Formats: sequence, structure tokens, C-alpha cells
Amino acid sequence: MTEFSLTWLLLLPALGFAVGWLASRLDLRQVKREERDSPRAYYKGLNLLLNEQQDKAIDAFIEAVQNDPDTTELHFALGNLFRRRGEFERSVRVHQHLLSRADLSTADRDRAQHALAQDYAKAGLFDRAEAAYRVLEGTAFSTEARRALLDLYERSREWPQAREVAAKLESAGAGSYAARMAHHLCEQAHELMHGLGPHAPSPSESGAALPHTGEQQALELLTQAQATAPMAARPVVMKGQWQARRGLWSDALRTWSALLRLPQAPLALVAEDIVQVVAAQEAAGQHEGSGALRDQALALLHQAYEAESSLVVLQAINALAPQGAAQSLTQHLARQPSLSAAAAVLKLPAEQWQAQGLGPVQQALERSARPLQRYRCAACGFEAQRYFWQCPGCLSWDSYPPQRIEEL
Repeated sequence: MTEFSLTWLLLLPALGFAVGWLASRLDLRQVKREERDSPRAYYKGLNLLLNEQQDKAIDAFIEAVQNDPDTTELHFALGNLFRRRGEFERSVRVHQHLLSRADLSTADRDRAQHALAQDYAKAGLFDRAEAAYRVLEGTAFSTEARRALLDLYERSREWPQAREVAAKLESAGAGSYAARMAHHLCEQAHELMHGLGPHAPSPSESGAALPHTGEQQALELLTQAQATAPMAARPVVMKGQWQARRGLWSDALRTWSALLRLPQAPLALVAEDIVQVVAAQEAAGQHEGSGALRDQALALLHQAYEAESSLVVLQAINALAPQGAAQSLTQHLARQPSLSAAAAVLKLPAEQWQAQGLGPVQQALERSARPLQRYRCAACGFEAQRYFWQCPGCLSWDSYPPQRIEEL
């Protein structure tokens, strides 16, 4: 009996080792099988995604996630797919699940937070998107989050917040946002000048103009916009309009003259305003000095036309000095044969422009009609001067209508 017990005692370690070895082999096989199945589902989903079969790709990624629930990359891929398909609720759930995991690294947590903010923005939940982007301040996604916030604030017309974010981006070295901040200030000034927006003072019950404090604040904002972006045209345009609104017509013309020093001399933007300034002074009965103002306006418009031969500027000149309008329009048409110029000439009495000949008008019409004398593929929009049975762009057969663009 003793000998039998000793024998078993000697065999027990060997048996334990054998059982452990077999268990480890079985467990190792299971692990290898799971590892083999998970990449297979992942690559299957990737292949389907490359073949633009998003429905099947989502099913494959869901299968991969079920086989390996701890794989964060699969969750990110699945969430991005849901967002691209417009299934924002499912995408939000995926990214919220990632954020709820305690074992998630800091980098992956920030990445999931950024993806969640994108989900909210795409779904139109701007308040939630704003809060989600704000959380990313000071992370690796800080710049991207600020750019997204800037777009959100501009879309919702929250100009002070937009300018604040733009200033942070510029101070962080993300590029120059001076012109954009100038637009934000101009938008605030526009709301004050027209009684719009949450920051604008309410008009009086009598229907009078905005209170003096509101208009003064608008002028301060425009001055700040000029200082922020000295080469921007909009603050100059709006400041002149502010002065014209208050009857400071000569000051308005002097302000607008600064547009000639900017790139492309964009005085055409206020050409109609200049004509209205002269008309407003004359309508107010201020005949004294009205001729000087008209001369000042004409001199400014002529300078602008010499810098940039704009039809809008020329029409403003002709409105203030109708004599010689036909000759100036036909000369402009000869230099720049455009459809708008031809239409302006044809509006004149026939005896005023027929003496100049039909050549410039015909040239302008032919030039404007040339892009319409083409055939356009109905499948891809490829345009060609001659008819094709097979589209050179998308290789579709019989995709060209037999009519040219102008006949459709």
C-alpha cells in the first residue's frame, strides 16, 4: 500500500504538467483562431470599403468588433463609416462607447472626442458639437477643433465668438486670420447699422433711425476692422456707407477714395452708392456745393475707370454725366466685348450707337455665345465643340443630346 502511494505521489507532478500543457495548447489554438478570424473580417471590410460597398463593409466591421471588442481601430473605422453614411446616431454611440472605456489611452480618448464632435456637427447638433470641441482645448486636436468652432460660429452668426477663436488660431501660428476677423467686425457693425442681431439696439417706437450710441459703436467696430486688416475693402466700403447715411457726403467720398489704393481698386463696389450720394445731396436741397460734390464724385469714378475698366463704374459716370454716354459705352464695348456691355449699348436710342457701327456689338454677342455652342455629356457634364457618340470624359455611349447647350 505504501509502495502504491509513493508511486502515485511521484506520478502526480508529471500528470499535472501534462494536463497544464494540454490546456495551454488548447487555449493557444483558440487565441490563434480568434486572431486569425478578426483580421480576416477586418480585411474583408476594408476590401468592401475600397469597392464602395459600404453596407457590406459595415457588416464586416461589426463582425470584427464582435470577435475583438477591445480593438479601438475597428471602432473608429466603424464610427467613421456610420458618419459617412449619415447614420449619425449609430456613429455617436460607437464613439461614446469608446469614451466610456477606462482602459483607453489619452491619445485615443482625444481622438474619440474629436470624432464625437464631428458626429454632432454633421448631425446639426451645434450646441453639442461646440461643447465637444471645447473639451479638445490643449490637446493634439486643438487646432482642428478651433477651426471647426470657427466654422460653427460663423454659420450661427455668433461674430464675437468667431473673432475670439480666429484670434486664438492666429496667435497659435495656424495662419493669418486678419481678413476673417475684419469680416466678423463688419458683420457686427452691419447688425448695429440695420437693427439686426442680438447685439443691435432696438429702433425707437417712432420708427426713427438707430440710436446714436448704436451707430457710434458701429463706427468703432469698422475702425477696428480697418486696423485689423488694412488691405481689406469691406471696412472702407461700410465706413463710407455709414458716413453717407448720416449726411456726411464729402467724407464718404474721401473714405471711398482709399479703395483706389487697394489691390484691383475695387471702387466698383460703391459706384452706385456714389451716384446716390450726389442725388441725396441734391434732393436735400443743398444746391450750394452740389456741383463741387458732383465734380468730386466724377473725378473719383474716372480714376477708378482708368485703374480698372469696369462697366459698373462707367455706367455710374454716365449717370452723373449723361452727355457722351453712347460714345463711352461703344468705346468700352470695343475694348471689352461683353454681353452686359452690348446690352447697355442696345438700350440706348438707335441713332446714338448705330453711327459707331454694329461691329463691336456683333463681336460681343459672338464671344458670349461661344461657350453655349457646345455639346454637353448628360452623364458627366463633359463639354465639347463637336458631337461625340462616345464621351471622351466618362466613355459613356450615346450620352450626348443632339442639341447644343443653348438649345436645351
